Amino acid sequence: MPLTSGARLGPYEIVAPIGAGGMGEVYRAKDTRLDRTVAIKVLPSQFSADADRRQRFEREARAVSSLNHPHICALYDVGEQDGTVFLVMEHLEGQTLAERLEKGPLPTDQVLRYGTEIADALDKAHRQGIVHRDLKPGNIMLTKSGAKLLDFGLAKLELPSPVASGVGGEGVSAPATRAKPLTGDGTMLGTFQYMAPEQLEGKPADVRTDIFALGSVLYEMATGHRAFEAKSQASLIVAILEHEPPPMTTLQPLTPPDLERLVKVCLAKDPDDRLQTAHDVMQELKWIAEAGASPAATAKAAVRVRVQVWIAWAVAGALAVALLVALKRGGVPAPDGHPLRLRIAPPEKVVLGDYLALSPDGRRLAFPATDGNGKTMIWVQPLDAEAAAPLPGSDHGGLPFWSPDGRELAFFADGKLKRVDLTGGSPQTICDAADGRGGTWSPQGQILYTPDCCSGLFVVPASGGVAQPLTTPDPARGELSHRWPQFLPGGRQFLYLVRPGEKDLAGLYLGTLDSPQTKRLADVQSIPSFQGPDRLFYVKEGRLVIGRLDLDRLAVSAETSPVAENVRLSDLLGLASFTTSAAGLVAYRGGGRPLTRLTWFDRTGRQLGFTGEPGAYELIALAPNDRQVAVSAFSPGAWSESLWLLDTRGGQSSRFTFEDLNANGSVWSADASRLLFNGAKPGEVNGFYQKSLAGSGAQELLFKNKDQSYVDDWSADSRYVVYEFTDPKTRNDIGVLPLFGDRKPQPFLATPANEAHARLSPDGQWIAYTSDALGRSEVFVQPFPAGPGRWQVSTAGGDEPIWRRDSKELFYLSLDRKIVAVAVRGAGGRFEASPPQALFSAPVLPPKISSNQGHYGVSADGQRIFVNALTEEAPAPITLLVNWTPESRKAAP
Repeated sequence: MPLTSGARLGPYEIVAPIGAGGMGEVYRAKDTRLDRTVAIKVLPSQFSADADRRQRFEREARAVSSLNHPHICALYDVGEQDGTVFLVMEHLEGQTLAERLEKGPLPTDQVLRYGTEIADALDKAHRQGIVHRDLKPGNIMLTKSGAKLLDFGLAKLELPSPVASGVGGEGVSAPATRAKPLTGDGTMLGTFQYMAPEQLEGKPADVRTDIFALGSVLYEMATGHRAFEAKSQASLIVAILEHEPPPMTTLQPLTPPDLERLVKVCLAKDPDDRLQTAHDVMQELKWIAEAGASPAATAKAAVRVRVQVWIAWAVAGALAVALLVALKRGGVPAPDGHPLRLRIAPPEKVVLGDYLALSPDGRRLAFPATDGNGKTMIWVQPLDAEAAAPLPGSDHGGLPFWSPDGRELAFFADGKLKRVDLTGGSPQTICDAADGRGGTWSPQGQILYTPDCCSGLFVVPASGGVAQPLTTPDPARGELSHRWPQFLPGGRQFLYLVRPGEKDLAGLYLGTLDSPQTKRLADVQSIPSFQGPDRLFYVKEGRLVIGRLDLDRLAVSAETSPVAENVRLSDLLGLASFTTSAAGLVAYRGGGRPLTRLTWFDRTGRQLGFTGEPGAYELIALAPNDRQVAVSAFSPGAWSESLWLLDTRGGQSSRFTFEDLNANGSVWSADASRLLFNGAKPGEVNGFYQKSLAGSGAQELLFKNKDQSYVDDWSADSRYVVYEFTDPKTRNDIGVLPLFGDRKPQPFLATPANEAHARLSPDGQWIAYTSDALGRSEVFVQPFPAGPGRWQVSTAGGDEPIWRRDSKELFYLSLDRKIVAVAVRGAGGRFEASPPQALFSAPVLPPKISSNQGHYGVSADGQRIFVNALTEEAPAPITLLVNWTPESRKAAP
């Protein structure tokens, strides 16, 4: 029976329980003689007759009594009362390493510090002939004075280690741990995840067994993941005996190479291949910690340049030497050095997003990317390492930007602006940001950002807090939003774009934190990037150019110098795939837009066939009869879109709109005879056009306004158009345009949340749409054109709903880009939805900032899925420019 508060064990008065485990119960108690708090570990009376349990308890007492070390929990006393055996130990304030790891990996400096202390404690135990045999995060306490090793209940007592020098040992005992990992008793003593192969095979354990466990603990501290994981004990044993853990840098990109090497040696399957003493591990950890801060170590790490290089100029050997010199110096070569143009291949089976961010010191490159499972994260490529790796905790992240010291990244994800320390730790939320449009971080610790598609700039402390509006778009002047801010040196002035708006008002503006006054600098339509002392990079007509920004006259030079051709640009958003750093580097992506192929799949994800050849397709709309598909695509050499029609059976294509109209985002009439689409003529804002498929008739303008609006759907009776529009107060909303009567558009959903991607059920009763009212995009359904009730269909995030032709099934894309199906039923104003069923991962383009939908379609019977699928062709690489100047070379291909 557990002890109650006030119970006595000799002079010790029980205060409260601390924990319980297989080896006993632990209580906080008061030593009434010395008036101090202690921890008492009790072997309950019902277990005292268990010879094995009592033997282990006594083993711990003997082991701990011989040890006296600052990083081992001290033993004060042993006793027995009324058949209850107990140990009296040092009471520790803090948390176990297991509890700390629930928050994510530790910063590297803490990994090295705690690892050194644990290795030192093990070394002293080993010198006293004690092998711990159950080293794990739950048996390590983190206190203000450092790490404390606990629980020697499974310790093996043997003759002192041959390396012992007579140095006294140190002492421990253990608050019981919460056994979350798989734990086994009997012949295999210890916790499976941290057991060495020889333990699992029933062979004798020695000090090298503890070294294997220490390697597992170090791995978990640095990465936040266990070295060996499985769904069952059997498969876990196989993993430890036969498999290697994933490289640490794939889980934590900034893991020091020497730490990874040390852990790998500790985790060797054969004990003879490991370091042979804990003292050696301690010395290695100390050396890594000391070397990490030295200039020599930094230079050594920088020399490990493994990026895939394509040298476009001069002699390869001379340029390679120039690159090494550049990276050793932490920046670029002297101004008269050779310019370098290097190609960094993207990770295998990963689709890069359209955004790049070099760290201020030019040593790391961050970018969003989507892996083969459809998971989008922020990836980090150290320029002195072989490969990029995803940043833990950055799921669904995009638009990363660096802190001024380059130690942290901020990014947008799940309706929030977040920050994460690259040396370890979990991402922290700074503030809400429903659909960000860029951010920048000042040396004074302020972040300037745009929270969504239709806002001005806001400022918020980087540590988090209440965001304050700084600029406000002026609807009277046609301004929709202020976006893509960048602080200038000093952290008071900043650049930003006004997008969209009247042509003479859109462009690059200068603002300051100290004044509401702003100034238009130039007709720049892409993300700006300032590189001191006066260089201004931006994309113009698909070409990356450099101009001069005169901060004294507050003017941008009309003359520009070309840097690179065919740089990726989202013309409607100003999002361009390039970045610069204060160290003088430039990185960009070229090669045009990603190629996709229109592909039929069945509901299991099996490919059924293709339509047409691969192309740079953006948005698709499958006809109601499944026979044709309308595709938005960029024509070669053009930066505006056209609509094309493809026959889904034979693949023949024909152009549907031409150069006089920038057209995209189409929807079909129910009889498949007409298309309704978004269009804009040069110098004009968006409008809705319709055009018949019969003959060569001209498109008809149905609707035009000054807001940025996008067609979402067209009712089966052709009486209503539902569309998205933006409002500075309510952000992204859904409107209805009746095509009868006075044709006056009306808001349908206009709330503080973002509503988008509306779809009308073919029977005309319901409207499905997405909303981030709950903090992330979810799919909802409500009556149309009016009626009470709203039902949530998705359960873990969703986007792009599509109805089956009989209105009895609704499909959507999950946040990890799976096709999900939901059986639905609605009648009499009531709507019912079955649990969502994930069908397969869709190889669609990664999520991007766009109000348009159109990544997939569903056949009329719901048995086939038509996907704008990414091809397997090699994606365009990232190009890195080192020591580039306008005089060094004209624009490169």
